[in-house]
Amino acid sequence: MQRYKILHRTYYNFSGLVRLQSHQLRLRPREGPELRIESSLLEITPAATVRWHRDAEDNAVAIATFPAAASQLAIVSEVVIQQFNQSPLDFLLADEAAHYPFDYHPEDAILLSPYLHLAESGGGVLLSQWLGDQWKPGQRMGTVALLQRLSTAIQQTFRYTVREAPGVQSPERTLSLRSGSCRDFAALFLAAARRLGLAARFVSGYLNAEPSSADFGATHAWAEVYLPGAGWKGFDPTTGELAGPHHIPVAVARLPDSIPPVSGSFLGPPGATMDVGVWVTDLGPLQ
Repeated sequence: MQRYKILHRTYYNFSGLVRLQSHQLRLRPREGPELRIESSLLEITPAATVRWHRDAEDNAVAIATFPAAASQLAIVSEVVIQQFNQSPLDFLLADEAAHYPFDYHPEDAILLSPYLHLAESGGGVLLSQWLGDQWKPGQRMGTVALLQRLSTAIQQTFRYTVREAPGVQSPERTLSLRSGSCRDFAALFLAAARRLGLAARFVSGYLNAEPSSADFGATHAWAEVYLPGAGWKGFDPTTGELAGPHHIPVAVARLPDSIPPVSGSFLGPPGATMDVGVWVTDLGPLQ
């Protein structure tokens, strides 16, 4: 078991007094058998009323409402988690899913249908051509090996870039540029998995990584694929690895651009600047 502290600070400075509309905050990691929250602190200035709920994807979402006007909004989240996912390859697939291609059980297919929808994941001719280099129709291979091949191909042959612009590139644009950010790579992997008939969803969260010239940052994105017998398993095409002890999921969604950490609006004079800082600190095992 490993412990991490995640400090996530978001500051908005406005050009004058504004009336803040409700804001949605997705900053609390997803708890489960592999991740537990040890402590959590959320500070918002100006003072806000905060109500928590679980959305349709079972993400923890805080809704902040503000009674007074302000010229600045500061949101500070500090969470300490216990991470138990030390062996990401320690799982067993159902026999029928061990090799690709396979079909989901009809009951599962009904529940998974939103994560199989091709139109929403994007990808056209370029995706088909790229995918054809990774797998040929009629070829039978291990399901996990195929997914790892897709992830590794993105990691090894695409150039990682830090993109400050909001939003996610389409898979076709990422393929044409041969570059992208972690969220762009995750969206490409998601589209490729769905094109293969595998249920996939987008994951946003944090990554504990050593600083480097190609630092993947502390905020991070990857994808999960539903594998019978194992459940949702994470694949990170930015690192080429399965999601493991250094990955801290916060929110999942069927659409890559639908789960920003902070979203909201304001009424008042136009113009605002945003400053975000995220730090993930390895606290070591619990003593």
